[in-house]
Amino acid sequence: MNYTLHQLQVFLKISETQSITKAAEQLHLTQPAVSIQLKNFQAQFDVPLTEIVGRKLYITAFGKEMAVAAEKILNEAYNINYRTLSYKGFLAGSLKISIVSTGKYVMPYFLASFLNKHNGIELFMDVTNKARVIESLENNEVDFSLVSVLPAQIQIEKIELMQNKLFLVGNTSRKFGKKIYDKSIFEELPLIYREEGSGTRYVMEKFIERNRLPVKKKMELATNEAVKQAVIAGLGFSIMPLIGIKNELNSGRLQIIPVKGFPVKSVWSLVWLKGKRFSPAAEAYLKYLRHEKHQIIASQFKWYEDY
Repeated sequence: MNYTLHQLQVFLKISETQSITKAAEQLHLTQPAVSIQLKNFQAQFDVPLTEIVGRKLYITAFGKEMAVAAEKILNEAYNINYRTLSYKGFLAGSLKISIVSTGKYVMPYFLASFLNKHNGIELFMDVTNKARVIESLENNEVDFSLVSVLPAQIQIEKIELMQNKLFLVGNTSRKFGKKIYDKSIFEELPLIYREEGSGTRYVMEKFIERNRLPVKKKMELATNEAVKQAVIAGLGFSIMPLIGIKNELNSGRLQIIPVKGFPVKSVWSLVWLKGKRFSPAAEAYLKYLRHEKHQIIASQFKWYEDY
């Protein structure tokens, strides 16, 4: 056997995504480079690791066993590197975080300074939907998860980071006055929703239900980015997190429509399983957050706090 750690890494990513295209994107490689690594890895086994049915790639039963083995080998390789750095006096290890899609506008700012200070820590951050975030947390696959709606079915501990504010927004083709509108405005504004299961959708629907808003649902889309582009194009209006529309507000492509009762507020929280045993890297990061979060908010999110 002459397989390399790189081949193991590539095959593991292919098995996770079941797609050469997605694996290439996540590994920041070209599709031909990933295909070559898979071919070279497969050449060392007489049993197929993958198969193509129609135009879709599937991992065989043998391939799934090899993916489990690959993950174990890679984890041990990472541990060797971490132990080497630790003996040199550096904080080292991996930090695994899953975040909901809108969290990509928040989490990097709470990570940057810590990771720059500790070069021996390797970050694995999965930006995904709410269901997958909760699944990864429940299965203890991550150290932390960033959510705006706390999971009810899991015993967790948390540290609150900052408010999540949602406003009614539209494009700028229609002029709205500076007055505060009442809920009757929803009778004439077709709303674009996020898909079922998203944190934004949950907060939005709870607010609508609680205030008995007379909404006109026009469509639902899978991501906040898709909703944002639909609103900019004039397909409707939406209740959206402020954190993801800063540039569009500044450029005049979106506007906040002032309505009584807005903004709708929830809280961005970093959560972890109750009783979880932290690695030195995760423990150091939690200590860092508790000490630095207010300074990070003041320096990076002053514009946000002004709304």
